[in-house]
Amino acid sequence: MAFDPAKQIELFHAAINALDFPAIENYFAEDATYVSNGVGDLTRRIEIMAAFRRYFDDYPDQTAENSLVETLTPLSGRSVWSVRATHSKTGKPLVREGEETITFNAEGRDTRVEVTDYQEF
Repeated sequence: MAFDPAKQIELFHAAINALDFPAIENYFAEDATYVSNGVGDLTRRIEIMAAFRRYFDDYPDQTAENSLVETLTPLSGRSVWSVRATHSKTGKPLVREGEETITFNAEGRDTRVEVTDYQEF
């Protein structure tokens, strides 16, 4: 069966929604990069996962959904998403909308994730 970037993005997002950190970590290549106007540029899986854990410590009730997931090339795809969450310490609500483009390696792992929030985050 051929690799399907859109399906891989859906599975990756399902792991994030479930807060399944071992699965999330397994989606990233060791030398992955994660670029976000909200959290900055992260390099290597260990740094990306540390940032994910910090984020979900702050927003453990996040719910996210995709309004679009599409394949761009045989090894890349894009999603348009929205997020709702509440900060665990301040109680302040978080509403985010944006998109991300994910590039995969031949093993189907994320090598580059580019996140664009539509509003300031």
